[in-house]
Amino acid sequence: MSKRIAVLLSGRGSNFQSILSASQSGTLGGDIALVISNRPGAGGLDIARDAGIETALIDHQAYSTREAFDADLAGALESQSPDLIVLAGFMRILTPEFTSRFAGRLMNIHPSLLPLYPGLHTHQRALDAGDLHAGATVHYVTGELDGGPPVLQAKVTVEPDDDADSLAARVLQLEHQIYPQAIAWHLSERLQFAAGRLTLDGIALPPRGRQWESEPE
Repeated sequence: MSKRIAVLLSGRGSNFQSILSASQSGTLGGDIALVISNRPGAGGLDIARDAGIETALIDHQAYSTREAFDADLAGALESQSPDLIVLAGFMRILTPEFTSRFAGRLMNIHPSLLPLYPGLHTHQRALDAGDLHAGATVHYVTGELDGGPPVLQAKVTVEPDDDADSLAARVLQLEHQIYPQAIAWHLSERLQFAAGRLTLDGIALPPRGRQWESEPE
């Protein structure tokens, strides 16, 4: 049986599009069963509908508490029994109860070289700090914001004339490469995350995860 993926998104869905393309080409090792957004106008929902994928809108503004929103979100996900839940530009902080419920099958991509710059405005923060490199990190999600163990990390050189937008554009190109790769590792069970230990092919990953080489194994 094909592995099943659920995607959570809030916006245009560019990372979702890269994951969908990998699924359609057969390189992902699974099918996208459901796409959920918390925002009615999210472009990612249109991409999913055009591809014939089931979608759901769970508008966070309709809920008085974060816990109530997360409870309905969890219920919608459980109905599909996903092997992996992928956050693709999902702009909500999930409660510890939610992350615990899906521990080990909840993955995110963050536009910084974690543990640097969790949260927002990552590219400007890298520029303000005078960093020589910026990048993106795929990591499992835990109860700590952007604090779950890194799986795969890619970096770009910060150019002298970079601003936050130009740096973000180059990092996004790398995001589209490394996210499908990390998902494929999970779905093929090469990647294992259990009891706080993260391994790839049975070997413990370093604290910042595997470093992207353009064509990793």
